[in-house]
Amino acid sequence: MPRYPSRYAGTSSFSFGPGPVSTALKAIIGANIAVFLAMWVMPADLERILTEILGLVPFHVVRNMWIWQLATYMFVHAGTFHILFNMLALWMFGTELERIWGTRYFLKFYFVTGIGAGVLTVLLSMLPFAPLRQLYGNNIVGASGAIYGLILAYALYFPNRLILLILFPVPAKIFAVIMGAMNFVASTSTTGGGVASATHLCGFLVAYLFLKGGPLRLNPWAEVKYRYVKWKIGRLRKKFDVHSGGRGDDWDRRVH
Repeated sequence: MPRYPSRYAGTSSFSFGPGPVSTALKAIIGANIAVFLAMWVMPADLERILTEILGLVPFHVVRNMWIWQLATYMFVHAGTFHILFNMLALWMFGTELERIWGTRYFLKFYFVTGIGAGVLTVLLSMLPFAPLRQLYGNNIVGASGAIYGLILAYALYFPNRLILLILFPVPAKIFAVIMGAMNFVASTSTTGGGVASATHLCGFLVAYLFLKGGPLRLNPWAEVKYRYVKWKIGRLRKKFDVHSGGRGDDWDRRVH
C-alpha cells in the first residue's frame, strides 16, 4: 500500500493537467531548462564534450570513475522535443504527488529513483547479453528514469485516474502497464534503439522498491547508530546482570 494514502486515490476522473507547478517542480524544471539553454548556445564541439562528460556513459562510470554522471545525466537532454515531453510528463505526474508527499519527500523520491535507475543501468550494461551490452558505451541522457518512477507512483496512488494515451483515455494503472511493456520490448532490441528504454524500466523497478519499503528506504547511518546502541545496551545488561522481563527466579514477574 502507498505510504501516504489520499482521499483522492482510486477515484476515476479526467482533466487536463494537475494544476499549477509545485515548488520542487519549479526548481527541477528550471534547472533542466537552464542546462538545456546553456548547452544550446554553446559551439557544437563544446556541446558534444559536455554531453560526454555529463551524460551517463557506463564505460566512463566503471573505468574512469565518473560517478557524477549517475546524477548529472538527469539534467541533459538530446533536443527540444526530448526536454519538452519530459518536462510535460514531470508536471503531469509530479505535481499531485508532491502535494501528497510534501516537497522534501518528493525530492528524495525523485533523486533516489533517477540515480538508482542510473546505477542499475550501469550494472546491467556489464551483463553478457547483447541487448544490455550495448548500454556500456552509449551515452544516456534525460530525466526519464525518474519520470518513469513518477508514472509508477502515480499509478499506485491513483490507479483509476484517466490518462489520455494518444486519443484514448485509459486508467493510470493500464497506462503504466502499457508503457512498461513498450519499453520492455524496445529494450530487447540489439539495434541501439532501446538503450534509453532499459533505464526507463530501471526507474520503474527502483520506484517500486522505494514505495514498497524495500532496501532503498533504509537510512544507512541510522541503521549503524541503531546497531551500535543495541550493542552498547547489550553490554551494559551483561555488566550489571540485567535481564529483560525480570530474573528467572522472580516469584512475581509483574514486580520490578
